[in-house]
This record gives sequence, structure tokens and C-alpha cells, in this order.
Amino acid sequence: MNIKLMDIQRQHEENAKEYEDAALAVMKSGNYILSENIKAFEKEFAEYVGVKHAVSVANGSDALYICLLGLGIEPGDEVITTPFTFIATSEAITRIGAKPVFVDINPDTYNIDENEIERAITVKTKAILPVHLYGKCCNMDKINSIAKQYNLKVVEDACQAAGSSYHGRKAGSLGDAACFSFFPTKTLGCEGDGGIITTNDDDLAEICFSLRSHGFGVGGIKAYNKKHPYHPLDVETSLDVSSPKYFNFLTGCNSRLDEIQAAILRKKLPKLDSFVKRRRDHASFYTKELKDFNYKLPIEDKNCIENYYVYVIQHPEAKKIMDYLHQNGIGSLTYYPRPLHIQVALRELGYRQGDFPIAEKAAQTTFAIPVYPELTLEEREFIVKILKEFQ
Repeated sequence: MNIKLMDIQRQHEENAKEYEDAALAVMKSGNYILSENIKAFEKEFAEYVGVKHAVSVANGSDALYICLLGLGIEPGDEVITTPFTFIATSEAITRIGAKPVFVDINPDTYNIDENEIERAITVKTKAILPVHLYGKCCNMDKINSIAKQYNLKVVEDACQAAGSSYHGRKAGSLGDAACFSFFPTKTLGCEGDGGIITTNDDDLAEICFSLRSHGFGVGGIKAYNKKHPYHPLDVETSLDVSSPKYFNFLTGCNSRLDEIQAAILRKKLPKLDSFVKRRRDHASFYTKELKDFNYKLPIEDKNCIENYYVYVIQHPEAKKIMDYLHQNGIGSLTYYPRPLHIQVALRELGYRQGDFPIAEKAAQTTFAIPVYPELTLEEREFIVKILKEFQ
């Protein structure tokens, strides 16, 4: 067999005409930037998550950066996060000039250990950035409680968590704001790059709308005045309304979700819960079939409905198992083989091997197997057969 770890082509093919018709309609319309599909998708996604606002952007990395910038994170500030995640999480912090402060992970969930956060807080700490890794929500009750005690902002990195929920609330509605990625492999993926910020904060939403488009126009003035309430600008004296795009009031960026991608996402969003259900069905099968073997399997949290962006197994001989899977035509991968604190790109932070032993162990002993919705019953049975053979 040839079973990919992620098979985005299958997802397209399952509803190809629907997605292609949506894209073609945009191409024929001549309205390609911030048009009706963007506005509609932002509204629909906000309603799905259960928040007031959704601000679409070009990708998940920009969502994190713009959100932190909009919250007022500045050079020299500190943001607490996990070392066991994709570098985009810390990159959003360092792009601003702030400092990522890492906390080790929980060995059972692979998420940030909420019991270690408080000791990492300093006078420079401004926010906590928990990552819902693999789609499993962090302990947001404890994290929000700590944040409230120390007057910190909480931004969910929900880039892998579209469709997950915690105590009955959707990921993306659990902090001051949240950020999602619509990279094609995600549970809700577009057919290119895309991202979004969700929040109930009116001021933050307005600032993020402005920051994604160079901080120009009336929105830029409103965002500026929210950030500088003691020195507000007047629209009439500050802006030529005949050419507003050339009057800029914040240093933002060009980070807009494409109209075509929004049109496709609008077709996929109503299917998201069914995508998650199929992933969870595959995950349940794996857990049932492998529970008596020498694998550490994902632990279901009664408070969280996990979307199973990936199904991750832990074993001391993970690398040998992945080799055996590959020999039998089964895709697998470690998420993530090198924790952030020992990445060369973050060497200046001063962390060393051994600083976060649980994250380092997970990087050496975990691997993901295929769990995408379109996986067939025959394929998942074959995957289990090969995993049992290794034992």
C-alpha cells in the first residue's frame, strides 16, 4: 500500500466540483481582495467558534504576529509558551522583538504544563501563548486563572485545533484571542495559505483589521486612537478620504486572506464537524486495537473533544517503528523532532539541551500515523497490522 500521512488531494477530490465552482465564481467576478466571501467567511467562522469577531489574514503565522502586536506586545516584553511546537509560535514573538519564555510540557498531553507557568512569570511577562497541540485543548481554566491573577493576556495558538472544544466551548473562544491556520493539511484547510484571528474584544478586532492592511484609512485612525487614547487623531484633519490607502496610522503589514480561499473555506466549514468525527472514529479504532501493546497512546480528556489533527504514539524505538512503517508504505512523522529551545534560530535565548527534558524526550520518542478523514477502513486496519507486527 501507499498511505500518506496527510492526503490533501483526497480531501479535494471528495468534493471537487463544489470547491472548484466556488473558486471559478470568484475568478469570474473580478472581486479578488477583501470582497463578499471574506466578509461572509469571517462572520460564519466567528459564529462557529462562538465569538464576536474573526479577522482573516494570509496565514497562521501572521495571525499570531498580528494578534500579539494588536494586544500591545512590544520589544523587551516576555511571552510564556511551549518549546514543543512549530517555530511559528515563537517566531510571532521574536518578530515583534519580544522574548519567548519556555515552560516544559505535560508528558501525557504534550501541551504546556500549566503547573509550571507561574514560576516563569516576571515583571516583563505580558502574555501566555498556549498551543492546543495536535488539536487537544490546553487546561484553559488553570491558564486563565493564572493570567487573571497576574493581569496577563491569553492568546490561544489554535492553529491545529479547528473543530476541537473544551468544556463545551470551541477552541478559539477560550482566551482573550486565538489564532488559526488554514494550511491545506489542517482539519479546516484551504487550497493554499490562510489564517484567522478570533476574539470578543472589539478594540483588538478593529486594530487587527487595520494591521492586516498597512494600518491605513479610517480603520487605521480608529486603531491608532485605541492605542493612543491621550493623543487621538481626528478623521477630518488626518485623512484624505479620496485616497485613504495612502494615509497610514500604524505600521502593519500586507496579510490578507485571498477571496478564492475564503470561498473554498466557506464550502468546507459546514463539513468541519463531520471531518472531525471521521478523524475521531479512526482514532478510536487505533486506541481500541493497540491498547494492549507496548505503545503509549493519546489519552482522551473528558473535558476536551479533540479533533485529532494528528494521532501521536509514543515508544522508545519510535525511529525504528517509523522506518518499518515506511518500508510498508505507511507515512509517519515526528511532530516535532527538535524542540524550540535548542533550535539554532533561537540560540540567543540562552537555553541548553536538558532544560526541558519532557519536551526533549517527546521529540525523540513520538510519531504520528495517518488519521485524515478520507482514510479507508482497509488502510487503517493495515496500519494497525504493521504496528502490531513490530511488537
